[in-house]
Amino acid sequence: MPELAQVVVDVPTMQTNQPYTYQIPPTLEKQIQVGVRVIVPFGNGRRTVQGFVVGIDQETKYEGKLKPIQAIMDLQPVIGSELMELSKWLADSTYSFWISCLYTMLPSLLKAKTTRIIRIIDEVDEHVAFDIFHGKDELEMTDVQDNPKILSELLKLQKAGKIAIEYQVEDRAHAKTVTGIRPRLNFEQLEDERISLHSNAHAQNRLISYLQSLNGQTVKFKEAQRITGLKPATFNQGQKKGWLEKVPIEVYRQPLDMQGTPDDQHLAAPLTLNADQEAAVNKINHAIDDHASQVFLLQGVTGSGKTEVYLQSIANALKQGKTALMLVPEISLTPQIVNRVRRRFGSKVAVLHSSLSNGERYDEWRRIERGEAQVVVGARSAIFAPLKNIGLIVLDEEHESSYKQDESPRYHAREVAKWRGKYNHAPVVLGSATPSLESRARAVKNVYHLLRLPHRVNQQVLPPINIVDMRDEVKKFGESNFSQTLLEELADRLQKGEQSILMLNRRGFSSFMMCRDCGAVLRCPNCDISLTLHMDTRTMKCHYCGHEEPIPHECPNCHSRQIRYYGTGTEKVEQELHRLLPGACIIRMDVDTTRRKGMHAKLLRQFGHHQADILLGTQMIAKGLDFPNVTLVGVLNADTGLGLPDFRASERTFDLLSQVSGRAGRANKQGKVIIQTYNPDHYAIQDAKEHNYEKFFKQEMMLRRQAGYPPYYYTVRLMASHPEEAKAAGAMAKIYEQLKNGLSSSTIILGPTPRAIARMKRRYYYQIVIKYKKDPHLHQLLFDILQNTQSRGFKDVQVSIDPDPQYFM
Repeated sequence: MPELAQVVVDVPTMQTNQPYTYQIPPTLEKQIQVGVRVIVPFGNGRRTVQGFVVGIDQETKYEGKLKPIQAIMDLQPVIGSELMELSKWLADSTYSFWISCLYTMLPSLLKAKTTRIIRIIDEVDEHVAFDIFHGKDELEMTDVQDNPKILSELLKLQKAGKIAIEYQVEDRAHAKTVTGIRPRLNFEQLEDERISLHSNAHAQNRLISYLQSLNGQTVKFKEAQRITGLKPATFNQGQKKGWLEKVPIEVYRQPLDMQGTPDDQHLAAPLTLNADQEAAVNKINHAIDDHASQVFLLQGVTGSGKTEVYLQSIANALKQGKTALMLVPEISLTPQIVNRVRRRFGSKVAVLHSSLSNGERYDEWRRIERGEAQVVVGARSAIFAPLKNIGLIVLDEEHESSYKQDESPRYHAREVAKWRGKYNHAPVVLGSATPSLESRARAVKNVYHLLRLPHRVNQQVLPPINIVDMRDEVKKFGESNFSQTLLEELADRLQKGEQSILMLNRRGFSSFMMCRDCGAVLRCPNCDISLTLHMDTRTMKCHYCGHEEPIPHECPNCHSRQIRYYGTGTEKVEQELHRLLPGACIIRMDVDTTRRKGMHAKLLRQFGHHQADILLGTQMIAKGLDFPNVTLVGVLNADTGLGLPDFRASERTFDLLSQVSGRAGRANKQGKVIIQTYNPDHYAIQDAKEHNYEKFFKQEMMLRRQAGYPPYYYTVRLMASHPEEAKAAGAMAKIYEQLKNGLSSSTIILGPTPRAIARMKRRYYYQIVIKYKKDPHLHQLLFDILQNTQSRGFKDVQVSIDPDPQYFM
């Protein structure tokens, strides 16, 4: 009986959300493995699509004639066995297409339309060089992928390390190479060549001796020049005489975060732990030693040395021959964190985040996949790094909402980390000064093991926080972004040569433009949102769809010239600050100034070298930064998040204020924090002032219980969108009926209602929120709804399901 392959095809619909059975042609039987990509006929047979082999030799109930696999795209699996299992779970738990989950795990170069190049990287037999490669160093996979005999030979060559596959995208991103040299003659043949040399040909003599010492190995040309001290001309002569040949050698691109990585002989020594840190490390290490998939919640005040706990626990995992994965919530945190990790572990570290170029990300992915890197540091998507034998997973700042993916598959990195921890029998450490209510509630119930770091490692007390009531400031001094208290403290820091951090919850110049005559606000034509003024480009921009238009000089509604800017943005604050403190050097850090590659790290490096007195930025500067000379932190508008229609608004405000406050006084100098607010009596602001997480936790849990929100209930959000509002609303009404008839009476259905921002990118959005504790019918019902929305009755309606949503806006 012929072998069969189960293939998930690259056609994302519910009808194709399961494997299709294909026949493996006898000629491809030895090449097909689970995890490789193949090309298969689909539908009427004229169309061919890509797919992933997810199983082999499974029986089928299909009685018709099976279609054969047409071609194989990879010589070895691009998805390993662990990630294959993970992809199934991910599709099921996030209501996503299996094919989407598989692609989520791959670097862009393996997702995009690519040309697969097979390149010779070591000496091959003559018949391979001429019969397969036709005398060239490379060939395209498409030229041979239908020829099983050649594929079989190439597979053996790859296992022997004589060839490598590169994936080149349309923009020609491909493996980076440098020039290398290798001898073409053996030791005796080179000795024969030496005899024919003139007695004064000293350089060529040295070259022959060097080539003999290589013993057939390939070395980098620059390295050969450095070792021998010979000029390029001498090597060129050797090439002409047939003694050596120049060949490309593959080298990895080095991400900006990793440049200057210390060599493995000059690594930083571990720091001395205090009693709390030592207790935490011991418990985590016991779990690593016992192969226990426990989840630890490491709750430590800002500056308590959580990172050192991570590093020493990672070191223990590596000592046992295991690997480690460390996630940080934002790219802006990565440069400083990566710096600390690479100083400790050197070349063992790989970095993965979305700011890397396609080529850099692909190279880092291959280093991990080949086992050349044992520690991975990165943002959310690094949770899918192809590490094997994981010994420890760390999520730093675990409370951060950026760990949740907004687009399909809508996974939470914390849940994926727990899955991988269980699969690898490895502990997961969730670290935060302000744990999410869900995680802390699980620790209270002993589902997670709580570890505490209640003191700062420098023995300094947490900085005092001064709350400034901006209502009084406006009455006394008029409209300004800066209270007199904050201005005086900033001037004092300038005089002392100390640094300050100012955080603003906005970007751009101003939040919106409004006509003072008719009240019209300049809005985005595609979204239900006002446009934001950007003075650097002199444009009005929509931060949701990217729409851009020139700054108007008159009202488009009544043509009055009484058009004014309202609100506050980072650009506007920067201008005001220059006017109020003309001697201050300011670095502005927001989405606009950090758009270019490497700007996060560059701006932080400048501030760290004291090339600026004040770091002004949005939320990206609130977390993870550690500058010893920062003694003042100012929050310009603490209330921004409090008014949002979101049950997590108070928690996010408390977290943000606690995190940004922790940037002050991290070394030997005493720090101070000033929070400007129009709601000084709000419990989130008062609890942040007192550094009192426990009090905030109790108050917020009480409110969540009364309102029936997480962690007391689970939530799911369903959303339907369409260019016509009536059709989006109609689709959601149909879904509501299905839910009402199929769910338990204890399950709560909220909606359908328009989303807070009802129109975006020319589509109208309606949503339903489901709150439940346990509902045996829910999971299958949601998949049935996805199936139904593929029918004609839902034409042009896009429906998404988001389990455990972080936002309801």
